[in-house]
Amino acid sequence: MGPEVCALLLLGLLYWAGDCEAQMTWQSLGQQPHLSWAERVADDRQAVESFPLDLTALEGNMESFMEQIQSLAQALYPCASQQPSEDLHLHLLLNKSVTCNDGSPAGYYLKESKGSGRWLIFLEGGWYCFNRDTCELRHSATPHLMSSKDWPRTRIGTGILSSLPEENPHWWNANMVFIPYCSSDVWSGASPKTKKNDYAFMGTLIIQEVVRELLDRGLAGGKVLLLAGSSAGGTGVLLNVDRVAKQLEELGYPAIQVRGLVDSGWFLDNKQYRHTDCVDTLTCAPTEVIRRGIKYWNGLVPEPCRRQFKEGEEWNCFFGYKVYPTVSSPLFVVQWLFDQAQLIVDNAYLTGQPVQEDQRLYVQNLAGELRHTLQNVSASFAPACFSHEVIIRSQWTEVQVNGTSLPEALHCWDRSLHESHNASKAPVKGCPIHLVDSCPWPHCNPTCPTIRNQFTGQEVNVAQFLRRMGFDVPSVAQ
Repeated sequence: MGPEVCALLLLGLLYWAGDCEAQMTWQSLGQQPHLSWAERVADDRQAVESFPLDLTALEGNMESFMEQIQSLAQALYPCASQQPSEDLHLHLLLNKSVTCNDGSPAGYYLKESKGSGRWLIFLEGGWYCFNRDTCELRHSATPHLMSSKDWPRTRIGTGILSSLPEENPHWWNANMVFIPYCSSDVWSGASPKTKKNDYAFMGTLIIQEVVRELLDRGLAGGKVLLLAGSSAGGTGVLLNVDRVAKQLEELGYPAIQVRGLVDSGWFLDNKQYRHTDCVDTLTCAPTEVIRRGIKYWNGLVPEPCRRQFKEGEEWNCFFGYKVYPTVSSPLFVVQWLFDQAQLIVDNAYLTGQPVQEDQRLYVQNLAGELRHTLQNVSASFAPACFSHEVIIRSQWTEVQVNGTSLPEALHCWDRSLHESHNASKAPVKGCPIHLVDSCPWPHCNPTCPTIRNQFTGQEVNVAQFLRRMGFDVPSVAQ
């Protein structure tokens, strides 16, 4: 393709833009159009370009150039594809020996994006069980987290799994993979169901088998694989991202760049606010549940981390700040400073009811401890909000830290990795990737999501919530 054809392509985009805008209608009179992130950044000349075109690709890689053209066109003018298929389709593993807890075959949901070299594999979260009693209770209460028997044939992709550029500005055109969590082992187990074992725990083997199958579905020609996960799935990323990179290298695909995105899986092994006996998953201290669980699951941890600790203390590798220094793959960590799951296992959960002074101080200190553990994490996004999980929520684009949204920070991170991969030592200007709120109380960030009682689902008034925690709300507002 010559320069003349390229010029025609770009002129066509401009014509397409005018035609596209003429077709747009808004739902209510006077409503301003909701600009996508790519459009807003394009309006700001001081901001980083959202979809830069690398014309040097013409010299040797026409496929890469055309992919950039397609991304630019479809992201800036989404009306050309207003109703893309959002369905991810279920595929049960061909290898039936890799199973869920109950022995049913594990599987994954896939939505292919032909022509894209980017793959996003998401690990679902959902707590865990750590002995026979807790697993039996889990099976009766949430069977879909232990069995594939009743999984639906399709799922809708949301958040970072969405195909809508407005909802997913940077990864919308990637190949999307959702792996349901049915191993109850924080994605660490490698033990099958036997006559002696009532349940299988094969989390890490499920990930490896999915990757193996995806190679035949197009991953073999991929360029980037982002292993992402929320909650227990986020911890699963920490435990498995290097293992996936090694697997691809050993299978003959070392050129695929493997990266990790950890959402709400950066837990602390801190002392509980109020100690309780370890009788269930909600009240058992994090250190104790992992100590028991890793034995019950036959759990695996990354070898470089395991070598840091004595035999029997491998449980330490389930905690982000301890395993992070031993991980070789690039990682981006997303963590609420007032994470609801952390507060639950610490028995310091806030419901909006009046709290004691020592409880308030405990919660504030927890945010300080999390902030401290993220100091040396080069790519991080940590809002001072009371919440849990974010990247597959439809509203994940709305929360900001220091004026930067999570999709913007992830784009900056991607660009920085692209530059370093091309041996460029110059930093990406105006592109922050270490974003941690400094304010000390819950919801001091005005872009925080609505507070809801995790047990009742009811919305909690923020002002009342802060007053009951003992804060002087007028002073806080000033």
